[in-house]
Amino acid sequence: MGRSAFALVLVLALAVCVAPVERKCLLSGSWRSDTGCRMVVYTLDKDSRFSGFYLPGPAAGDSQLLTSPLEGSQQDTGLVPQPIFFFTVNWRLRDSEAARTTVFLGQCYVDTKGEETLHALWLLREAADSPAEDWKATRIGTSIFTRIK
Repeated sequence: MGRSAFALVLVLALAVCVAPVERKCLLSGSWRSDTGCRMVVYTLDKDSRFSGFYLPGPAAGDSQLLTSPLEGSQQDTGLVPQPIFFFTVNWRLRDSEAARTTVFLGQCYVDTKGEETLHALWLLREAADSPAEDWKATRIGTSIFTRIK
């Protein structure tokens, strides 16, 4: 076999052995939702838990909402590159007697360009004054978050 044939075989063998770099989706950083809300997620700890804060956007339409703490967890990106996650936001309100909590559940995706998006389903629970008013205390919706660069 000539040198050029050997070089071609070597290049082809290396191309097969080198797998494309798999992009992992990490929640840490700053995000903006499709409704203009913003959140900041601090670095994940060794157990894939995280904390941060959530800032309501104009679509929230409630001037009583303040920047609020969030806490959550995601799957280990060593096991799955596009992890499922959850986090809760315990809303801080100007009116301290009111109570609201939102739970987000979703998945972090990475597209072919390396852009990350979070697709989440959320449940918002407000305190009800009585069991008769329980029916109107929970709302459901979806949000898509994109990374703020």
